[in-house]
Amino acid sequence: MGPAELVQAAAMARRFYLEGKSKIQIADEFGVSRFKVARVLETALERDLVRIEIRVPAELDAERSDALRARYGLRHAVVVESPTDSADADDDAADPENLGEVAADLLGELVTDGDVLGLAWGRSTIHMATALRQLPPCTVVQLTGVYDAGTADRGSVEAVRRAAEVAGGEAHPIYAPMLLPDSATAAALRSQTGISRAFDYFDKVTVAAVSIGSWEPGVSTVHDMLSDRERDHYSSLGVAAEMSAHLFDAEGRRIGRDLGERCITVEAERLRRIPEVVAIAGGLRKASAIDAVLRSGLVTSLVTDTAAADHLLLETPAGPRPALERSDPDGR
Repeated sequence: MGPAELVQAAAMARRFYLEGKSKIQIADEFGVSRFKVARVLETALERDLVRIEIRVPAELDAERSDALRARYGLRHAVVVESPTDSADADDDAADPENLGEVAADLLGELVTDGDVLGLAWGRSTIHMATALRQLPPCTVVQLTGVYDAGTADRGSVEAVRRAAEVAGGEAHPIYAPMLLPDSATAAALRSQTGISRAFDYFDKVTVAAVSIGSWEPGVSTVHDMLSDRERDHYSSLGVAAEMSAHLFDAEGRRIGRDLGERCITVEAERLRRIPEVVAIAGGLRKASAIDAVLRSGLVTSLVTDTAAADHLLLETPAGPRPALERSDPDGR
């Protein structure tokens, strides 16, 4: 390009990229066709006259996020950097605080005025609630019982209270253990006034946040609550993942449904009807479990880290995933 062409290309690029003018407006100004403008802009990119840089915060990985969203047909996927920079970091573990902070920002985008936000038990959801800084006015309901009733005020109950405080809305916590000794005890607790009131809100939930656990000690709350004999039984069924006390095999099929009868938790079919279900889970130890739950079709969006994302994108076989049958989030 000669000097006149360079000057003209620079002027056209400035009009298009910085001033937001259309190609037709630029063509009229310079007395050329819009096709000429298109060719000049393309040449400006090829000759490095114009450089386009896409920036997101350093902790977010836009490329992996988009690939993961497309791979599983998700509505939203957000991948954050794994905590591998620290010398004492566990490469297999996630950073729940980092995941929680990003998930809190995502909820700030997804929740709208008048929504009902559901929070399930999970360390990541608790960190997310702690990180919440703003939410539109909404009602917040607890979707599962607590891991340990003695720590309710420091766990999911407090998470519900915190979210409701930020949103300036009503809180509907559940003061009951997640797992009960038998189905009769669980049914009796579900009929109690406070718990049944929370259950009445389950069909009104529009956005939910859940955690995912793999079937091993310290990574699944339900696994840790069961006896050795019960763990062996469910392991023999091929359990690969747990979410809100629901068990899944590697293909995303629900198994061990009898366990749900003993649990205080949102039913799987009610969860499926929620328009937006955001799962928060990361780390290599949970990667296969995340794959299993995503294949179930119960989750619409995911917040994870690069370690889990790489496993999901490179190590897991591609397979069909149920299409999202929720309504368009803008049309709720």
